[in-house]
Amino acid sequence: MGHWFESDYRHYLFNVNMNAKLVNSIFKTIIFFPLILYFGKRSYIAYDEGFYALQARWMLQNNNWIIPVWLDQYVLDRTVGIQFLIAKFQKLFGVNSFAAHLPTTIAAILMLILTYKLHQELISQKDAIFSVLILATTYIWLDFAHLATQDMIFACLVTSGVYSIAKLREIKKSIYLFILGSTLGLAFFMKTFLVVIPLITLLPYLIYKRDIINAKFFWFGIFVGFLPFVIWSFFINPYLDKNIIFFLIDKVNSLSFNNTFTNPFYYYFWNIPVNFLPWSIFSLIGIIYQFKSDKNINYLLVYFPILFVFFLSLFSTKTPYYALPIASIISLNAYLGLKVTLKIDRLQFLFFQVTSKIIPIFIFSTIVIYFSILKKSINLNLKEEIFLITGFLISALILMFIRNAKTFKSIFLTILVCPYLVGSFMVQSGLLTDRSRRIRETIEHLSVIKGLQNESINIVSNKLNSDESTSKLIKILLLTPKLGKNFKYLNELQPNEYAWMIESEGTDKNQNYQIIASDKNLNPWKLIRKKI
Repeated sequence: MGHWFESDYRHYLFNVNMNAKLVNSIFKTIIFFPLILYFGKRSYIAYDEGFYALQARWMLQNNNWIIPVWLDQYVLDRTVGIQFLIAKFQKLFGVNSFAAHLPTTIAAILMLILTYKLHQELISQKDAIFSVLILATTYIWLDFAHLATQDMIFACLVTSGVYSIAKLREIKKSIYLFILGSTLGLAFFMKTFLVVIPLITLLPYLIYKRDIINAKFFWFGIFVGFLPFVIWSFFINPYLDKNIIFFLIDKVNSLSFNNTFTNPFYYYFWNIPVNFLPWSIFSLIGIIYQFKSDKNINYLLVYFPILFVFFLSLFSTKTPYYALPIASIISLNAYLGLKVTLKIDRLQFLFFQVTSKIIPIFIFSTIVIYFSILKKSINLNLKEEIFLITGFLISALILMFIRNAKTFKSIFLTILVCPYLVGSFMVQSGLLTDRSRRIRETIEHLSVIKGLQNESINIVSNKLNSDESTSKLIKILLLTPKLGKNFKYLNELQPNEYAWMIESEGTDKNQNYQIIASDKNLNPWKLIRKKI
């Protein structure tokens, strides 16, 4: 009887433990939903996501999966990777913005999982979820997790390569050699020559670990990874006067010299700390601490992000999202930095002073300034305003009592409240998801009252001559229910056909068309119908 009772008791404890792990896993998953998933109405910014989404829409409409176009012109300065993915997902799940963002959403989720695994490989099995929460509440990562661009996918591929290298430190499994090689080719298909930056950053480590680059599965992975680009090149080259690779090189050359995105060498030294708020200061502390305390410094945690930023800084074109591939590593260092901060008395005192006093005062002051001075210029709608103000207020009140938290876990969760609430409310209010709300509402209203849901609406593009009009057109076309053709001139329209057009002095006197819609949100574009 005693033996049976002991056996049943062990079985009971096993079931309780398994159920606890299941509940814990479900909770760890659900906590990310408000940050990643949004099922409300979406709209795009013009560049770059709107441009890619529009190219994907033309892919579907024209059944052209090879050549990216803008109106009726070839666009040969980039690959077709992200446009192809958007078009494929829209073919599967319908032509809507949710489907267009699915490739980015999937990449964002995979990057969170990889960050969890990297924490376990490079730091410890304990607290891996903390590094993931740091990443998910970092502004730049959260912003691009909701943009239908290739940047999050590229960052996920680089992180996959870094994770494979981390796994290959101990055992040379074929699967990780293959993943490392294939990510190079796939990353090239996403961002072309930008893959050179992580490659040269990791090259010293790969040369030191020669058995990695000498492995046949690594080179097999490179072959498979480059196959999509090779196949695309094979199909597109017959339409071109020179190989597509030369067009891509021309793009890199143009970005290497002064252009709109040219910034000084020190650009990333302020831009990364700002865009990786609120965790960037802890990440810096984590890196510095590792230099001081550990003779056997982990290359991936310390040298990789430093070299990555250095090589990025040598390039003339500098943008915030170029730093996304090191977001996971920055998050791991932020976790280490926070632990160090709470162990050193002076840093701990400063930490509690800032979080319990300075940050709440700053938040309350910012809210007062917003309502008294900035409300009209920022122009948030009621939903966005309520969500953001509520998030900041709750955060400030909780941070005031952070001194009551005693353990590392409770302190971390307390400081996490602010970026988590604000980030979740930015997503769910539409601030990061419904980015062209006024244009969307205008066109939706127009489509209903004018009965245009099934009407093809063309474009008359002869007056398209500025970045502002192009940006507005991209947003308008993405929200237009049914796209028609592009015409250079008004007289090419057939009677009763609709078109988006920019009016000028010459067209004002033209009596051959009727203005269907003219709105400040659509300006300078107007919807017209050619008379019979």
